[in-house]
Amino acid sequence: MSIYCYQGSSSCNYFTFNKVVIIMVDVLYTIGYSGFDIDAFVSVLRNKNVTVLIDVRSKPYSTYFPNYNKEILEKSLGKNGILYRNYSREFGAQQMNRAFCSPEGFLDFETFVKSDVFAEGFSKLENGMKQNYTFALMCAEKNPVDCHRAIMVSRPFHEAGHMVIHLLPDDAAMTQDDIEENMLDKYFPNRKQLTMFEFDDDRSTLIANAYHIKNAEIGFRTEEQMAI
Repeated sequence: MSIYCYQGSSSCNYFTFNKVVIIMVDVLYTIGYSGFDIDAFVSVLRNKNVTVLIDVRSKPYSTYFPNYNKEILEKSLGKNGILYRNYSREFGAQQMNRAFCSPEGFLDFETFVKSDVFAEGFSKLENGMKQNYTFALMCAEKNPVDCHRAIMVSRPFHEAGHMVIHLLPDDAAMTQDDIEENMLDKYFPNRKQLTMFEFDDDRSTLIANAYHIKNAEIGFRTEEQMAI
């Protein structure tokens, strides 16, 4: 028997096995630090009972937000009982292996998330959830719709059935469903003119196309890096 629940800030699954209740965290948070000063940032994570921050930046340093440089951030989090882990290899947007690039030259998110490298990171987080860790993915971009943490990294977790919540300033939040609806509104504004049957039948295709369009807009292009 499994019962899905939402308790305060954490979503979890309860499983009974031989009358022993096993609790598994089943929520993944994401957050963009440019929307917060460091004190508010840490406060939001603590209020959501986040135990591990996963840094998905390819380069864990910031010129404009030095409090989020790797070493400084790790100390700030540690003082508040939150672990810091850098997953630039597993989840970073700047993957230099051209095998992951689209014909147009940008990182193809769908190709990369099928890689062994991404699968390694995905498995680590899922296994951590089973051990009752609560994770938050962190990048710089305030708006998750414009960040690979939502368009590349959290999408597979959402499709695997995990609840994905994107934390925003002023106690606001978006789910991955909200992200998808936002993209549908932007890229396919006339879709609601379809009949209910036509729209339901085609919704998954439209969502996949929306992710692809957004990927082309924000995907890292290796030739740009090589030219710097």
